[in-house]
Order: sequence, then structure tokens, then C-alpha cells
Amino acid sequence: MTTLPPPATKLFPANSLERQCYNITEMFKENIPIMNDRNRLGYCLFKYMKGEGDAPEVLVSSTKIKIEGIAKPELAKKLAEELAKIK
Repeated sequence: MTTLPPPATKLFPANSLERQCYNITEMFKENIPIMNDRNRLGYCLFKYMKGEGDAPEVLVSSTKIKIEGIAKPELAKKLAEELAKIK
């Protein structure tokens, strides 16, 4: 039995809202070491920017991400500052 290669992944354009939200979470990869946690947080930030999700202060706790080297309120503040640059 053989395995097939995974399907190709199409990335979002660099100036899209989705890519900008995911890039914000990648900025904190030393504080959020698990890649899946960063992806989950990026998706939640994207939903927030569309007006469908919670604010970063709530997301940091509700997404249950593993955080290292920074306090949750400080991370939430930095995320909010980065999101303000997008608007």
C-alpha cells in the first residue's frame, strides 16, 4: 500500500485580512510554541476582525493556548495593538 502526497495548500494573498491575522500570531511564536495553537488563535483573531468573535482579552483565555514567557494580559494587549495597526 502506498501513500499519496498531501494536497497542495493555497496561501492567502499577503495583503488579505486572513494573512495579516495569521502573521500576527507568527510574531509571537516564541511565546506560543505550538503551531496548532497559533493557527487556532489566528483564526479567532480573523473572526474578531470580521465582527464575529471575541476580543483578544477573551481569546487568550478561551482558546486554551499554551503560553510561555509572557503573562496572558500582556499578550492580549500586544495582540490588540497589532490588530489596531490593521484597521
